[in-house]
Amino acid sequence: MIKVIHVHLIYEKKNYYFGSISAIFDVLTEKEIGITKNSLLHAGMTDGSCKITKRAMIIQSHLIRAAK
Repeated sequence: MIKVIHVHLIYEKKNYYFGSISAIFDVLTEKEIGITKNSLLHAGMTDGSCKITKRAMIIQSHLIRAAK
């Protein structure tokens, strides 16, 4: 399974999809998301988990692909 992290910015009404937590911070700032990189890395996110801040919803899931 391929991990996907969905970031929904609440006030901007924008959605972003990333392959890792570190990749989020290459595009968005800690201020835009409302959580530091270190805090998010240590949040213990698993498949299906969600972290909600004042500015964003961060959801970790997996990519579903067709069988070969």
